Amino acid sequence: MSQTAPTFWPDHIAGHTTHARRGGIRNAFRYGVDYVLIDPTSKAAPGLFSRNGFNLASVNDRNHGGPIRQGRGLPWAQEVFKAAGLNNEGLQILLLTQPSFLWYTFNPVSFWLAMEGEQLRAVIAEVSNTFGDRHSYLCHREGFAAIRAEDEVTAQKIFHVSPFQKLAGGYRFHFDIRPDRIAIRIALKDGEEGVIATLFGPRRPLSNRSLLRASLRRPFGAFRTIALIHWQALKLILKGAPYRQRPLPPEQEVS
Repeated sequence: MSQTAPTFWPDHIAGHTTHARRGGIRNAFRYGVDYVLIDPTSKAAPGLFSRNGFNLASVNDRNHGGPIRQGRGLPWAQEVFKAAGLNNEGLQILLLTQPSFLWYTFNPVSFWLAMEGEQLRAVIAEVSNTFGDRHSYLCHREGFAAIRAEDEVTAQKIFHVSPFQKLAGGYRFHFDIRPDRIAIRIALKDGEEGVIATLFGPRRPLSNRSLLRASLRRPFGAFRTIALIHWQALKLILKGAPYRQRPLPPEQEVS
């Protein structure tokens, strides 16, 4: 008897992201942002949203789980969790990401969430830079104990993201994943320098209406993301922040 994919209606997080630069040259911003939370095994979705197809909004496997535009989607995430010692049986693996709008996409960071019921067991933070590189950080507590809002998961920074930050220091991740809201905090600390970034917002069912509102409220989707990144880069240059050349990305996909 064949098994049918579990029914999981995608969520729309119409939230905000903030960045605050620490150290000698400070800069901060807050922008509205649209994320979706999907179960890659479920086909349930509103008409204006597609998986692996063209639509007003979409999420495509080739953009996640592996190198940019060469992704394998959910099987890649399952392999990463399994290789780290997490038993995939009984888990629901969800993808939290900015959707493509009219096929164009750019995601500074997406998250694979390994959920056991309402408990978060592990996260893969899939980080991409504007140079076309990607690296993922596997976040979990010892023994894959449930990650609570107050828990801090650390990782050494080994991937070049911003040309205005050194390839040094470490990350401190906080994840607060609830049925009605999401809040993620990532702090990069390198001595007195660093950045604190957050993503937060309510979880609501994805709908045609919410997608239309998002396209009107924040038009051009990922084009807007790229434009805002370059706008903030210009502000840092004008403030005198040194520009660092892109180093070679790490050989391993996940750390």
